[in-house]
Amino acid sequence: MGNAHLHSIHVHPVKAVRGLAPREAAVEPWGLAGDRRWVLIDDGGKVVTQRQQPRLALAAAALRPGGGLRLSAPGMPPLTVPVPRPVVTVPVEIFRDKVEAIPAEDEAAHAWCSSYLGTDVRLVYMDDPATRRPVAPEYARPGETVSFADGFPLLLTTTASLDALNSLIAQGEYAAEGPLPMNRFRPNAVVAGTPAWAEDDWSRLAIGEVFFRVAKTCGRCVVTTTDQGTGERGREPLFSLGRHRRLDGKLVFGQNLVPLSPGTIRVGDPVRILE
Repeated sequence: MGNAHLHSIHVHPVKAVRGLAPREAAVEPWGLAGDRRWVLIDDGGKVVTQRQQPRLALAAAALRPGGGLRLSAPGMPPLTVPVPRPVVTVPVEIFRDKVEAIPAEDEAAHAWCSSYLGTDVRLVYMDDPATRRPVAPEYARPGETVSFADGFPLLLTTTASLDALNSLIAQGEYAAEGPLPMNRFRPNAVVAGTPAWAEDDWSRLAIGEVFFRVAKTCGRCVVTTTDQGTGERGREPLFSLGRHRRLDGKLVFGQNLVPLSPGTIRVGDPVRILE
């Protein structure tokens, strides 16, 4: 795999909202700089994602200097949200984890998000990802933490595996839904120049100057069936993953990574499989 390289980088400042595709990104212990440090919660403190609100796919968040946001969405005026001061925290429930986060100080941020979704939500920020949320202990080494990503600091996918999956979709009952773009899977790092499904066997790799370990394959959910351009849902890719990519009861696509060193990754960086 001498021609394996980093094809694209994706940062999602607000979990479940449209992301950015920078040419380079700093890798922090808990993920790419600025990735999923913000999230929406309901009135019970539970995280709100495209699982419940597929319209979040149509909203966008750009990063501002210092970690603030510039929010935009169809029918909504753009809104700038600064990083809140750590005055008070609120409990956030994300899957099995209970995490403390800081609510946006400006009530306009909560009102903007609630108005767009048509339901009461609050926008909150993870101020200290070094301490707030450990990686699931069954897959973690001591001290590893994560932002508001589903469970791990980075998600890696490959273009060859997407091509292979799209070939399977084309042969199936819902062929009209394909081919699917990579944004259905909301990865952080997309690698080109590998064989299809090669990532299944990786356990350690380097992207440019940064080293990573593979924590586990990524089990996929209903979000992957959501068209990121319209918010509409279909049957793919879960139908084809269920027929061809079922592992330990999960429908898998991509690998979850944990950084082993800090640094910066850049589009075009060589990708070396170390073991």
